[in-house]
Amino acid sequence: MHHSVSRILGAITLILVLTAPLRAEPALWKNEWPETNFDLTSINNWSEIMSGGPPKDGIPAIHDPKFKPAGSEARIKDKEPVITLELGNAPARAYPIRYLIWHEIVNDRVAGVPVAVTFCPLCNSGLSFDRRVDGRTLSFGVSGKLRHSDMVMYDRETQSWWQQAIGEAIVGDLTGEELRLLPSWMESWGQFKARNPDGLVMKQPNFRRNYGQNPYPGYDSLSKPFLYSGERPPHGIEPLARVVRVGPRAWPLARIRDAGALKEAGIRLSWQAGQASALDSANMARGRDVGTVRVRDAQGRDVPHDMMFAFAFHAFWPEGRWMLGR
Repeated sequence: MHHSVSRILGAITLILVLTAPLRAEPALWKNEWPETNFDLTSINNWSEIMSGGPPKDGIPAIHDPKFKPAGSEARIKDKEPVITLELGNAPARAYPIRYLIWHEIVNDRVAGVPVAVTFCPLCNSGLSFDRRVDGRTLSFGVSGKLRHSDMVMYDRETQSWWQQAIGEAIVGDLTGEELRLLPSWMESWGQFKARNPDGLVMKQPNFRRNYGQNPYPGYDSLSKPFLYSGERPPHGIEPLARVVRVGPRAWPLARIRDAGALKEAGIRLSWQAGQASALDSANMARGRDVGTVRVRDAQGRDVPHDMMFAFAFHAFWPEGRWMLGR
């Protein structure tokens, strides 16, 4: 049923791979990125960075989004995924994936903290960061570049490039700087509303997009990810299987789901049904149920984590620990 998606992605991948030697050279990017310092970088092999298709800001990040009370939201279906952010005494905020899948970055301010809420569809990576670095507040956009099939962000203040999955600058004046990861998580809209009846939800952005539709139908059922040529994950784990990453450890989602809850490495991981995959059906609300995972420490506090695809964990944490329960 997903053969047409595979053929399209395969054709695009072939074209981009065949032209990679022509593109993987900073000198060719300087017209588009005249203010980026390509002399400072942690990248050893420029061929790892590829164009994802859209140019710089071709996927428009959102700045200073508007919000509405959760109880007044009628568009979003209960099983649709959102990224939840709860900081300080501010009302809980929901950032719907129906918007993030088209914009990938939201620059916001919550409880006085400048935050970037991010979602990379190709890695299923949804992370929230504090935008402050060395006393300076950064504002992030989408570069249009990918590395290991993960979004490369950029900051508008120095035009440095940042790897979304690890929150680290990889090209430019800020190379080596890291963003502070905030405790956020993906859950269903219904779960957010039930827990936060007085919470806030991001309003629909003022762009012409098919919000609520998944532009990557069937993606998380493919045998290999888009524009990824690295190693497959070990232990026979499928590249597009979901894992829950906490630091350099990864728990297969299937293991958490089957157990219901796990206590390991000083944390508790729990699973609850009810959240649709954003990357399955063309209609996001109809995606298969992948459930929601919460990660808490021994004191019951939320722990920063990511629910990403296994190939991305292996690409960025090649020496990471796979928590397989054996």
